[in-house]
Amino acid sequence: MMKLADTTGRSKAVECRSVWKFFGENGLAAVEAAKKGTHDKDQILKDFGCVVAVADASFEVSEGETFCIMGLSGSGKSTLIRHFNRLIEPSAGEVIVRGEDVCKLPSADLRALRSKHMGMVFQHVALLPYRTVLQNVSLPLEIQQLSKSQRTDTCQSALEKVGLKNWADRYPSELSGGMQQRVGIARALAANPEILLMDEPFSALDPLIRKQLQIEFKQLSTQLNKTSIFITHDLEEAIRIGDRIAIMKEGRIVQIGTPEEIVLRPADEYVADFVEGISRLHLVKAHSIMSKRDAVGGDATGLPTADVDDDLQTLIDLALKFGAERIAIKDEDSVVGVVTRENLLKAVRGIDVD
Repeated sequence: MMKLADTTGRSKAVECRSVWKFFGENGLAAVEAAKKGTHDKDQILKDFGCVVAVADASFEVSEGETFCIMGLSGSGKSTLIRHFNRLIEPSAGEVIVRGEDVCKLPSADLRALRSKHMGMVFQHVALLPYRTVLQNVSLPLEIQQLSKSQRTDTCQSALEKVGLKNWADRYPSELSGGMQQRVGIARALAANPEILLMDEPFSALDPLIRKQLQIEFKQLSTQLNKTSIFITHDLEEAIRIGDRIAIMKEGRIVQIGTPEEIVLRPADEYVADFVEGISRLHLVKAHSIMSKRDAVGGDATGLPTADVDDDLQTLIDLALKFGAERIAIKDEDSVVGVVTRENLLKAVRGIDVD
């Protein structure tokens, strides 16, 4: 069972402060009209000839956090992620990375940010066919002008992390799609960046391979304590990978929360439609559905017990095993709440538990 990362007290790795992006020649005028609230996206297109790609996006990503940005095609998620390494300039707002506004960085500092502090993996990994796997992974280190021996040792280590240690001398054409994506991840890891930008890296893969890579990526980013910003159109992928999820619609972020918060308390009908078919059995935890008031002064003697982070499936199994109407919920050695059978039924149905 995957536990959510605790980002409390961690430093901020990335911040977006009211970021806007308009495509078109009259972007500045369009931004002013949008900020005043006099124009919606259709009116902006009509009056200024501008397409609204990102609208007033604000959020923070903590060091070591995996932050997923998801939405349908055209929602602005891939445009937004390209602001962090300044492949795209914002029309307005600030993008703060490692405490500095990337839009104000001189060229030399921007190159250093891209080559040393950030790694990016795209949906199409774009390996060079005439280079071996090892040579493809070594590209960012060549840009840094490391010696050949340093590059070889570092790249071998990166390939070992993604399970391709024995494939260093092969060529991309000899690898499966999933293996090529692993090479892309190894290439991003080779420079040992603090921040990984992942733009739908697994979306073109078969479902089983995609799920395997999702699990491997989550384990790897946690093990290496990488800050990861992961773009996806698949909510199940976001739930499997993300510590928190931001959902975008037509350029705007409509909700940010943990996977559990997104599924249990969707902000609007748009988000509710996304989460409608999501299984809650391994997502919803005891602490979210327990009733604290039932535990205060109550006698929990003889009740089956579960941990605050046990999932819904575990609670259901306990209730069936013991025929229990109530389950005592413990945090370490103290009973902090009780999950009733009614709570379980509401959680399974997706009804918020008071």
